[in-house]
Amino acid sequence: MTETSSRLLTLLSLLQERREWPGGKLAERLDVSGRTVRRDIERLRALGYPVESLTGPAGGYRLQAGTAMPPLLLDDEEAIAIAVGLRTAARASVRGIEETSVRALVKLEQVLPAHLRRRVRAFSAATMAMPAEGPVVDAQALSVIAAACRDSERVRFAYSGRDGAASRREVEPHSLVNLGRRWYLVAWDTRRRDWRTFRVDRLSGPASTGVRFAPRMLPAKDSATYVAQRMSAAPSRYEARITLHAPVEALRRYVSPHWGHLEPIDDERCEYRTGDDDLDWLALRIAMFRVDFEIHEPPELREHMLMLAERYRGAAGHGIS
Repeated sequence: MTETSSRLLTLLSLLQERREWPGGKLAERLDVSGRTVRRDIERLRALGYPVESLTGPAGGYRLQAGTAMPPLLLDDEEAIAIAVGLRTAARASVRGIEETSVRALVKLEQVLPAHLRRRVRAFSAATMAMPAEGPVVDAQALSVIAAACRDSERVRFAYSGRDGAASRREVEPHSLVNLGRRWYLVAWDTRRRDWRTFRVDRLSGPASTGVRFAPRMLPAKDSATYVAQRMSAAPSRYEARITLHAPVEALRRYVSPHWGHLEPIDDERCEYRTGDDDLDWLALRIAMFRVDFEIHEPPELREHMLMLAERYRGAAGHGIS
């Protein structure tokens, strides 16, 4: 927070402590000149806070009668940013956050100046979030892990791997990474003595051990890059190799780092390598390129594509004589 913003918060707090403040006393408490106090009062008024000037030999200031406002200073962009975040929380993958976000938004509206409150309410009235399906994580689990990351404390939890195998883990947590609806914990596994990524929706009962550790150097430029690298390197049930009939540069924008990679074959073709545990997702991913292609492997994907082709052909021709 800047020095000016911090001073404005202090000034607003002082104005709530007592009914009236002489200008000189405010200047003394803030350790600034009277001119600076007058300038800060104008800033509060510009933000919509009802500060009245007092007449008399000494002059002074007070909050408008009946006003009880906590020291919250937000400009238009900041207020809308918070409202957007709270409203879109309904689409998040954190269990129970919808109700919490609504309560927070109500509190936010109560302490905002009138003109900002109108903007936030207009946004709320015009916005609806579609419920999303998929894995969810517990807010308390995220809180425990985040605190352990901050404090460099080891964490224990039960974990279920992608194959369903259960295990107990003790890790040195580095950070949390949100990817779409999934949350990942990046951590050093103390028993395996290596870096690991853990799906937070697959872990349960996280608890800090109280044991501190010296943070280690992550083998990537940041946590998000590390998760993407691990996802692209992890073996899938179906590993696909496809020839796409289009220049590689024309297709790169369709390929996310964790969805495989492209290599040029010549000026008109490129090879796409990707993998997934689900043939439907593999087929959809390839169809999104909207170019001609040849499937080299796996054979299960070729068979699945033939089945889909027959189904789509039948659907497209239904009712046509």
